Amino acid sequence: MNDPRPSPGELYRALALHHCVDLHAPGGRGFGSGALKVDGKIFASLSRGRLLVKLPVERVKALVEAKLGDPFSTGPGRVKKEWVAVAPSTVEEWVRLSEEARRYVRSKAE
Repeated sequence: MNDPRPSPGELYRALALHHCVDLHAPGGRGFGSGALKVDGKIFASLSRGRLLVKLPVERVKALVEAKLGDPFSTGPGRVKKEWVAVAPSTVEEWVRLSEEARRYVRSKAE
C-alpha cells in the first residue's frame, strides 16, 4: 500500500519553492549548502529527514515540551539552544515553522 504522505525530501523541496530558493543552484558543499537563508544566515535546513529551524530559545523549549520537536545537537554535550528538529508532517506546518524561523533570523540581523 502506498503512503500518501510526502517524503521529507518532497516536503523540503516544497518549502524551498515557497521561499523561492533553488536547491540545485551552485553554492558550495557541506553544512549549509542546501539550507534556506535570509541575509546570508541559515534559518532552516533538512537534517536526517527532519526540518531544522532556528527559533528563539523559549520557542524551542515550548516545541520540545509539546513533543513537536527535538533539541538539535552537533555532538555529545553540544546542544544548539536556538535550533529544533521537527519530524515530517505537512507542507503547511513546515511552511509555518520556516516562516517563523525566517522572521526570527531576519530580526536578529537588524
